[in-house]
Amino acid sequence: MLPTFWRGLNDQYKACFTSKRFWYSFITAIFLLVAGFVISSYAVQYATESASSSVTDLILSNIPVVDLDGTFVNGAIIMVFFIILICLWQPKRIPFTVKTISTFMIVRSLFIILTHIGAFPTHAAIHPSSQNLIVDVIGINLYSSTFLGNDSFFSGHTGLPFLMAFIYYDRKWLRVIFITLSIIFGVVVLLAKLHYTIDVMSAFFISYGIYRMSRLLYSHDYQGDFKLEAKN
Repeated sequence: MLPTFWRGLNDQYKACFTSKRFWYSFITAIFLLVAGFVISSYAVQYATESASSSVTDLILSNIPVVDLDGTFVNGAIIMVFFIILICLWQPKRIPFTVKTISTFMIVRSLFIILTHIGAFPTHAAIHPSSQNLIVDVIGINLYSSTFLGNDSFFSGHTGLPFLMAFIYYDRKWLRVIFITLSIIFGVVVLLAKLHYTIDVMSAFFISYGIYRMSRLLYSHDYQGDFKLEAKN
């Protein structure tokens, strides 16, 4: 069984990395991802500097604050590594996955710039260095404080795994895992009062919209059939 798996994976990599179209899509996806990080960074900084006063929230105003600092930070890091492993498992989906995530980041940045309501008065404090699992294990801080500003609308912790559930919808076990993660993260950010309820609820609808938009924008990548252009 294992040799068959590795042979199949090897065939996928050969088909992808001998295809000019795959390389073009892959390089384009990386550039788009870098752009997404840059735009997101500036958006968070702008929203943090321009933050207005806080507002009341039906749910947050009626529940106590729960300190879920470590779960918020480490959970996101672990999820990112899991997504990377999934991409390596199915290389033909890398361009579409990366482009869709990049689009997610850019769209979210636009919302962040337009909506910069101040954080809820009582919320859990985030200390990325002290609560970072990666720092403890290998000594590298992968959770930049640049992304821990006033980036409320909409919740990236809730939206990203929900987006991934649609990208890998044909794999039931992955669909279940990502939807479960989305719900868990939604509960975490609400209990820690790091997002307003509207930030969490809207993330599900906006993420699905981004997925549908990405299927139109990156239709060739969505098909993922790079064997047709592989070299002989």
